[in-house]
Amino acid sequence: MNLPMKTQASLALPLDLPTALTPVMAQYQRLKDAHPGCLLFFRLGDFYELFHDDALSAAPVLDVALTKREDVPMCGVPVHAYEAYLPKLIRAGFRVAIAEQMEDPDAAKKRGTRVLVDRQVVRIITPGTVTEDSFLEARANNYLAVMALAGGEFGLAWCDLCEGTPYVASASREGLNALLARVNPGELVVPETLREKEDWHEFLRERRDALTLLPQSRFDSANAEARALSQYGVKSLEAFGNFSRAGTAALGVLIDYIALTQKQKVNLNPPQAAAEKSAMAIDAATRRNLELTQTLSGSRKGSLLEAIDITCTSGGARLLADQLCAPLCEVAGIERRLQRVDFFAGQADLRGKIRALLKTCPDLSRALARLALSRGGPRDLAALRAALEVGAQLGTLLDTWAKAKPNADLQALRRELGDYAALAEKLGRALKPDLPILTRDGGFIAAGFSPALDEFITLRDDSKKLIAGLQAKYVAATKIANLRIRHNQVIGYHVEVTPTQADRLLSQPKIFIHRQTLQSGVRFTTTELAGLERKVSEAGDKALALEMEIFAQLCEDVLARNDNLRATCAALASFDVATSLAELAVTRRWCRPRVDDSHAFHIEKGRHPVVEAALALAAAGEAFTANDCNLGAESRLWLVTGPNMAGKSTFLRQNALIAALAQMGSYVPAQAAHLGVVDRLFSRVGAADDLARGRSTFMVEMVETAAILNQASEKSLVILDEIGRGTATFDGLSIAWAAVEYLYHHNRCRALFAAHYHELTALKEQLPALYCATALVREWEGNIIFLHEVKGGVADRSYGIHVAQLAGLPGPVITRATGILQALEKKEGGGKITLSAVQPRDFEKPLR
Repeated sequence: MNLPMKTQASLALPLDLPTALTPVMAQYQRLKDAHPGCLLFFRLGDFYELFHDDALSAAPVLDVALTKREDVPMCGVPVHAYEAYLPKLIRAGFRVAIAEQMEDPDAAKKRGTRVLVDRQVVRIITPGTVTEDSFLEARANNYLAVMALAGGEFGLAWCDLCEGTPYVASASREGLNALLARVNPGELVVPETLREKEDWHEFLRERRDALTLLPQSRFDSANAEARALSQYGVKSLEAFGNFSRAGTAALGVLIDYIALTQKQKVNLNPPQAAAEKSAMAIDAATRRNLELTQTLSGSRKGSLLEAIDITCTSGGARLLADQLCAPLCEVAGIERRLQRVDFFAGQADLRGKIRALLKTCPDLSRALARLALSRGGPRDLAALRAALEVGAQLGTLLDTWAKAKPNADLQALRRELGDYAALAEKLGRALKPDLPILTRDGGFIAAGFSPALDEFITLRDDSKKLIAGLQAKYVAATKIANLRIRHNQVIGYHVEVTPTQADRLLSQPKIFIHRQTLQSGVRFTTTELAGLERKVSEAGDKALALEMEIFAQLCEDVLARNDNLRATCAALASFDVATSLAELAVTRRWCRPRVDDSHAFHIEKGRHPVVEAALALAAAGEAFTANDCNLGAESRLWLVTGPNMAGKSTFLRQNALIAALAQMGSYVPAQAAHLGVVDRLFSRVGAADDLARGRSTFMVEMVETAAILNQASEKSLVILDEIGRGTATFDGLSIAWAAVEYLYHHNRCRALFAAHYHELTALKEQLPALYCATALVREWEGNIIFLHEVKGGVADRSYGIHVAQLAGLPGPVITRATGILQALEKKEGGGKITLSAVQPRDFEKPLR
């Protein structure tokens, strides 16, 4: 399988490699050649070793010592701790193939003294297929996505391997960008032929950190469909949804890629169709400007998601993030979610009890995924058992409550929790309270669960007691008080004394058989000790082997109900999201929005959810100033003027965020809200450049504005802030003027347009549905007070110099700027600003 590296480091063997390879290195090279583009973790005993250029590339990333053996560079990491090192390589852009020992070295020796241990690559680790907790964020999905092109349209399929449900959508070229911004995949697989198409270069460059290129042959739609049909054992995919040819191709490649990287067929849930227009389209620029899931600096703290996420479980947090990233466009679906939140908002006691239970619930979904991929351990079984116990308690609570107050939606969701009493009881009997991380460490099956295992353990432990007794016997017989019976992996159990005491044992060769002489001590064995060692070893090996068998059977019992358990995961997450949003609504005084298919957009006393939460945490406890917004038919385009810092940008953003919250099925921060469904949300707020692509701040502004004007429909919501400010005054005014007219006449969407250009207010005479509003300020003794209140009207001044003064510009600069402004305001007729408009002035001293 060809998995290209994201880095430029070559992983080919050096040209000066000796032609005569040792058997082990020949085995290594065969596996390396079969997996180009991957670092090869080659299992040698207790270490994964890397050789040649793999070692040269990985050592500095892993911060491990680079050594040499026969001029071959090498480095390695302990097998038991490899998960701590893996994220470093994946984040650095590497893919890792794990070559595991497929048999015990002792078993290999039985076939001959020079026989190699069989090794095979059991897994290829890529950014989208990682399942280790050390790499994944507990409260965020890690999606693997595949993009395909067939029949003149694009298909996208994506899946979180730890969740197991593939989603499939078709999209236009413009819609594809919004869809990818919504999914935000950790890895995106695309055909390598895109590199040859110039119009795709920017697309590839923007996503290079997540990109994997595969041969075009793998994207053949007929072969891809065959793989999908084989995966689900059906003759048609129609039972799962109406998938386009491109969507089916993407799904097939996704299934194929998962199987190839996992080296096994993975049990996936049935695919779900995600129509392009089923969710509010939000492009990457808008998501960034609105800070939906992360701030402009890349932090989750300060984002809308962070402000609303009070979920109790990791699964609930991931579901909440998914719903926020893809607000619904179907009124019925929105209403179902709102009805559930409404129900829990009115049931404080039930809501509190459910949330208290969920806070004790482990991450069932990811534990189940690891078990399904044969990467789970005893602790995953324990987590699953604990989650099932939470589900059972939650089911009992809901059953009791439903007897008094039946609720069809709640009862349907309760049924999804399932009944796993027998499975949970079995796991409870099987597992000890304290469990090892790795299955191979043994010691995790509780006493009494398996009489045969108890017998082996007793034999093993009793043999150890016999060895302790034998040591005491030898101490008494030899009069050597510090004689010890020790054990190591090389020579097993042995008697050890200091060199000065060795003569006493060497004088009794029929009893003490010399094994090894070291500087620190001399080692012996005895016939009696060798016999006991066989008993201990055999009992220990048999105990561990039986534990492994029991573990495998327990996993089989769990995975036999995999589909039902996936439904339970979804139900637990749904309860978490609904009760959390209800808690949010009650504690923060949010209202239930009215959502329909009209063009209404009427917000009474709306508030910015993030800013309000920040103010509530502030020591001063300042209250947020609420504002109305009505983008109805008679005022569908608002022109908002006023100075900086007066709250224009906050006002614009809060209305966009309220729309997103309402359509994800949440209450909203307002006194009342009536919203017609928004099909696409656009935001052009703030200023930033894109130096990597040679774009100035103004160019970025124009590119984002162009995307809005070219794509917004009558059902869209657009917020635009200070369009045209990145260029000369008259150029900027002209662009802003034309943009307002285009939005009004052509797009005919609901829009909030903030500007410093007061001249734009003259458009009110030509555009009847344009509404002029201003962010109010109050002047007091030469200073201004920002009221953060938006009312109908027009700002007559920008107050820029006052803002500059607040920012800390030196007093002489403020005084000079005020004088210049007064001179320019007296000049009639506008026109170009010239030196004759103001008197020259030299500052007396350089500023320090």
